[in-house]
Amino acid sequence: MAPPLLRLGTRGSPLALAQAGELRNWLEAAHEELAEPGAIETIVIRTSGDAMADRNLSEEGGKGLFTKEIEEALLAGAIDLAVHSMKDVTAGLPKGLAISCLLPRADPRDALISSKATSLKALPENATLGTNSLRRQALALFARRDLKIVPLRGNVGTRLDKLQSGGIDATILAVAGLRRLGLTSHIAAILEPAEMLPAPAQGAIGVEIRGNDGKARRYLSPLNDKSTETCVNAERAVLTALGGDCRTPLGALATLKGGTLALQALVIRPDGSECVSVRREGSPKDAASLGADAGDELKARAGADFLGMFAGKAGR
Repeated sequence: MAPPLLRLGTRGSPLALAQAGELRNWLEAAHEELAEPGAIETIVIRTSGDAMADRNLSEEGGKGLFTKEIEEALLAGAIDLAVHSMKDVTAGLPKGLAISCLLPRADPRDALISSKATSLKALPENATLGTNSLRRQALALFARRDLKIVPLRGNVGTRLDKLQSGGIDATILAVAGLRRLGLTSHIAAILEPAEMLPAPAQGAIGVEIRGNDGKARRYLSPLNDKSTETCVNAERAVLTALGGDCRTPLGALATLKGGTLALQALVIRPDGSECVSVRREGSPKDAASLGADAGDELKARAGADFLGMFAGKAGR
């Protein structure tokens, strides 16, 4: 049997496999030879984040824990493409690697999951909200200081099971992930960015390659979505300006409308007591500089004390 033309590396969670399947479908549709049996092989790689199922990732390094081993396999030549949720990708990539393709972005917003309310404001007093995201925790507490935050790890199915067992009153999950898994029936409400600004690049699937791999780049070239690339570049530039792998609860969302790029970004204390936000508008060709400028303003306005207090914590 002939070796595969492309080997895709991915985590083994249901969502990660669904994302790898989405990439595979795009590749097969774009290239006749890749639709042949055995032309694409999917290789599951266990990451540090997967191995820490019983630990708080915000205390272990956050971003990078779901990509490190996949990137190592890519550098070693064991795979040709690394499929990532872009919100898990650090701002600085390992030397020799590059994000070559961004698939069309799914809905970047977050969703409230609860059988007790259809909005954060309608949750019962002192309700328990399960989340392991400092960003979601902080923004929920900014809206409702009485909420009780409890850690909630695991894949999407595990989190939904915990909610249904009655251990918590509500949780918050990405709309994109729920849609990719066919679980939108669990959504009580979609949270608008004004209330729950998404993590940078949330909802976007990125494909990482070795920078010198011309074959992989050629296969991916027709798949890259320029609008998604522009918005993600702006959002990730905010992250870079704040230190590369931001340890502060951070939200950023860029949108394109009528030839104008609009960017919202914020940093917030984990207890929701203080939030600093900025907005930028400009030309899509200036996406990276707009994001960098927004990040620089957040850094200046928040100050070293605000940003420095989060060392060792991650802000997804």
